[in-house]
Amino acid sequence: MLVGYNDARHEVRAAVLKVVEDLATANKDALEALIATDAVKLEAARKPLKDIAKQTEKIDNDIVLIFARYTPEARDLREMVSYLKITSALNRIRTNINNYLKNMQSMLTEENEGIVHLIQDSLSINRCTLNAFDQTIEMFKTFDDNDKVKALAVKIDVEYSKTDDIYTLLEKEVIQKICGADGLAEEYFNLLKYIRKNLKIIDRLDSIAQRVIFARMGGKL
Repeated sequence: MLVGYNDARHEVRAAVLKVVEDLATANKDALEALIATDAVKLEAARKPLKDIAKQTEKIDNDIVLIFARYTPEARDLREMVSYLKITSALNRIRTNINNYLKNMQSMLTEENEGIVHLIQDSLSINRCTLNAFDQTIEMFKTFDDNDKVKALAVKIDVEYSKTDDIYTLLEKEVIQKICGADGLAEEYFNLLKYIRKNLKIIDRLDSIAQRVIFARMGGKL
């Protein structure tokens, strides 16, 4: 492998890792703001998201330059193609987080105890997502260890499965509140919709984990 290519490859991986870390920070800050029911802090949590698109665009451009300069062989090409897929997923995560935070801000302005209670119950999903972010970050840091990469991917999948169970319980809770003639049926359904969209974040992290495995070991992308 050419020395120049090896350096470029590591730079791309480091840049991808930085984007994942920035997204994880936004999620962590959002969770803390929601626990505190603080709409102002929610707005501040969106700040790390502003430069994500520029970062991923630069990564994609760097990968194209790698193709042009080094014409990587099959295994190395597989890794670069995986990163192109991963940056696309990271941009979608950025959109999901941004929309979720805006929606949660509007929900908090309702100042309704039932809405706030449901939001607090839903934060178990956010905690699972943060765990998945931590494991995704670790995948990139231990990229050359196939066993660790596979083990971390399994952990991410477990966190993903938990979120489906949590959402099912939340649906039941919402139905009970609507049946109790709370008078906020539309608000409850909207909140449920926003939480469902929030699930897409961990869904995409699960997808990224599979792409890291592909980059390391091949298989299906």
